[in-house]
Amino acid sequence: MQYDFEEILETIKMTEIEHFDIRTVTLGISLRDCVDRNIEVTKQKIYDKILKYGKNHVKYASQIERQYGIKIANKRVSITPASIPFDSFKLDEFVEVARVLDKAAAEIGIDYLAGYSALVQKGMTNGERELIKSIPIALSETQRVCSSINVASTKAGINMDAVLMMSDVIKETAERTKDKDSIGCAKLVVFCNVPEDNPFVAGAFHGVSEPEVVLNVGISGPGVVLDAIKSAGKIDLQQLAEVIKKTVFKITRAGELIGREVASKHGIPFGIVDISLAPTPAPGDSIGDILKAMGVEDVGAPGTTAALAMLNDSVKKAGLMASSSVGGMSGAFIPVSEDQAMIDAVERGNLSLEKLEAMTSVCSVGLDMIAIPGDTPSTTIAGIIADECAIGIINDKTTSARLIPAYGKKLGDYIDYGGLLGKAPIMDVRNLSSNNFVGRGGRIPAPVRSLTN
Repeated sequence: MQYDFEEILETIKMTEIEHFDIRTVTLGISLRDCVDRNIEVTKQKIYDKILKYGKNHVKYASQIERQYGIKIANKRVSITPASIPFDSFKLDEFVEVARVLDKAAAEIGIDYLAGYSALVQKGMTNGERELIKSIPIALSETQRVCSSINVASTKAGINMDAVLMMSDVIKETAERTKDKDSIGCAKLVVFCNVPEDNPFVAGAFHGVSEPEVVLNVGISGPGVVLDAIKSAGKIDLQQLAEVIKKTVFKITRAGELIGREVASKHGIPFGIVDISLAPTPAPGDSIGDILKAMGVEDVGAPGTTAALAMLNDSVKKAGLMASSSVGGMSGAFIPVSEDQAMIDAVERGNLSLEKLEAMTSVCSVGLDMIAIPGDTPSTTIAGIIADECAIGIINDKTTSARLIPAYGKKLGDYIDYGGLLGKAPIMDVRNLSSNNFVGRGGRIPAPVRSLTN
């Protein structure tokens, strides 16, 4: 990759004025060679391997930060979906694995380690079932471990038995972490069409087709895009799309440079750059503010979904031009708690759960960091997850649900985690039953578009 002086000056401006940072450099580590019949030997192998590859991760990333003057917000690790190498384990053994993952993450100085995961879109093994049952205990007894379960895909359809199981897991996780606003649910994602190289927590894991170890980078930059849109003035939408593309092109170039430099420090392969625009609660670092700058009065107004679709498409087009290593989810995230403009829209009554669901059909992921009343039935949660999966399988895209049925909270209350996880108002959920539908279980068949061979 060649950079000229003008690009360097533009990157400095983006960093100092427009809130540009690299959201995460995520070290992916395979644990497929760490299993042993003796759980204590397995735990030692896990700990040793994470330390072997991850002990200098924070140091190397910090050195690149100082060298280029671009902040790297998070240094993280993802592992092979834990259900795969440890498929013979029982619930208690999986909890032991979670504890050693948490210990290793603390030792290397990272805030989150992701990959306590399983892929069950078509069915589940005994080991995958045991891992899923262990999630509430694992997430309540660890600080840094994140979990994700893929329950649907365009090729397989929707595993409604897994959806129902996960709705119960979410409720139990909320109760077990009720003393911290049910924070365990903020570390748990249910996916459809999950990508194997996503660097963003909580849904990251090191896919089975990945190399032994790899470095993936997730960029950010809503503030940079917002500033570009405001500076563009009154231009038509086609011209505005070009402004967004040119801006994201620069962000992607800078992000890939940083990712490759960190990978080089490690002496490992560089994987992908995920070009998703990831907001934070900081002023000016918001996807919601971008949508308003594009012309809608507030997030949730008519036209919001169209504006988000155009933003997402422009981001993807720019990223593909800027890099041959684009991966992950790559688009625009719309988490409520992590985006101040989204929070404000919910508080004003302009943004409902139903409108958010419509927006997820064109964004890069799904219903993310959505706080709902603690007494929401698990079958209603299952229905919400199924709706998101339906959007994913029909549109052949990644969708997800990171729902937080905050224990003891009701409409008008808030959850507040601080930092990047932010604060969110409890959103209204329609009091209509989906019991008879989700209770049928089984599998919703794959759609016609799955037949692509």
